[in-house]
Amino acid sequence: MKRKPRLLPKPSTPRTLANSPTTNPSPLPITMKSEVICFEETPLQFANGQRASHPCDGLTLFGPFDSRGVDRPRQITYGVFGTPSGLAAFDAFSQRLRQPILSEGDHDPTLWPHFPGFEEAFQVTWDGIPACQEPIDPAALHEAISVGDAHERVYKTVGLYMDQLTAAKRRDDPFQCFICIVPDEVKQNCRIKSKVFGTAGRAPKSREIKMRRTMDDLFASTADAFFQPQQYEFSLDFRRQLKARVMELGVPVQIVLESTLRLGERQSTKERGLTPLSDRAWNLATALYYKAGFKPWKLATARDGVCYVGIAFKDADEKKSNACCAAQMFLDDGDGVVFVGEFGPWYSPVTKQYHLPQEDARRLLKDVLDTYDQQHGKPLREVFLHCRSSLDAEELAGYQAACPEGVKLVAVRVAEERFGMRLYRPGTRPVLRGTFWPVTDRRGFLWASGFKPRLRTYNGPDVPIPLVIDIQHGDAELETVARDIFALTKLNYNACKLGEDQPVTVKFSDAVGEILIANQGAKVKHPNFKYYI
Repeated sequence: MKRKPRLLPKPSTPRTLANSPTTNPSPLPITMKSEVICFEETPLQFANGQRASHPCDGLTLFGPFDSRGVDRPRQITYGVFGTPSGLAAFDAFSQRLRQPILSEGDHDPTLWPHFPGFEEAFQVTWDGIPACQEPIDPAALHEAISVGDAHERVYKTVGLYMDQLTAAKRRDDPFQCFICIVPDEVKQNCRIKSKVFGTAGRAPKSREIKMRRTMDDLFASTADAFFQPQQYEFSLDFRRQLKARVMELGVPVQIVLESTLRLGERQSTKERGLTPLSDRAWNLATALYYKAGFKPWKLATARDGVCYVGIAFKDADEKKSNACCAAQMFLDDGDGVVFVGEFGPWYSPVTKQYHLPQEDARRLLKDVLDTYDQQHGKPLREVFLHCRSSLDAEELAGYQAACPEGVKLVAVRVAEERFGMRLYRPGTRPVLRGTFWPVTDRRGFLWASGFKPRLRTYNGPDVPIPLVIDIQHGDAELETVARDIFALTKLNYNACKLGEDQPVTVKFSDAVGEILIANQGAKVKHPNFKYYI
């Protein structure tokens, strides 16, 4: 018996506000287009107004954007925490950061640029000696990551680091950032849905966990002797729980896997594969510089008076009965601010989308715009909302009510087209990064991933996936909207890359949402974006 061929699912076309009769009685005429545009890499601005498209080029040649020359000495005050082996690995890596690191052997310097040294690249003193260096007991750490209860396992593991971080914070040193060196076993055992074998104790059922959440109210005097009920109010991911709990100390944290600091060659296939040492030096140095409160670069083509806001939803439980909306605001200079909305039943099982009530949408965007006025000072002209789902009429009305008179609001859906459009070109190379196909006046496809002429390669595993861009509300040139989104792919200060496959307004939405929503027990939630990446 012959089997019918399996067909790929037909890509769903999102219903946009521009052509929906419920929100726009007189739809705009749709004009189909066929021309394809290729954007050049957005230039970045560095010291003294100098420009370059690749962060490594600009930092090597000119220095960071906020530097004032080598006559202004600056220094990063940091603390390091990890097991004795982790501290030793970081000390060796830290000494290498003070020196030039060349891309030797088979590593092409075009793809893996040379690292000139921390001080030469960032004009900041890096003496390799931390203000505080505290060890984590390996035996206690191994015991913690072997606990059967996942909530207890992650909470205790994070607690070992928090104890040392809290003690360091009591010192007189004005720490700018903390660096936590984490063994690879912690990442393996302390993630969501981690499967841990040979654990101590059993994992409680969901009904038992629900009962334990309120146990401290019934048996407050004896609860701590057996377990800590607050552990069920935090994420099951080590990284995201640590970032949430450390906010109360007011110091951003950089988490580094111990294997990332390896200096020698890979000794066996069991060891984790790594990029060249120069690449890891660039990424770690850039992240530390940003989290210390400095600005490595900014967009050279940014327009004054424009605010970009990424909207993301995160479920508070597996049943999707309660969710929260988070907003991430980015200015033209790259500063990011995070906002938390209200909890509520925002998910609709009928439409399978999240939507805010009008008043909640108004309140969320008003908080964003008030912060813009306080921090930026320049008159606001345009607000661009970036979201992965569509907006309904009630939600849109709330966002419009938050905008002052004379400020234009443009709502744009930005999402990966995973099961739809693909574009090929003749030859063996994939489509160029920056390729844009405007299908209509309000819809187009942008390839933020693809072949990069500057690097002479494509570093993706498969055919490049485009971003679908839909202008759901407001009047704006589609090409201008696409260029702005393409430029926002270069504002990831957690690495030193030519560009990401998504704009920063949506790329970190899941991680930010997890830190905000899944850690209800966190005492403090800082708005600065550097606490979340």
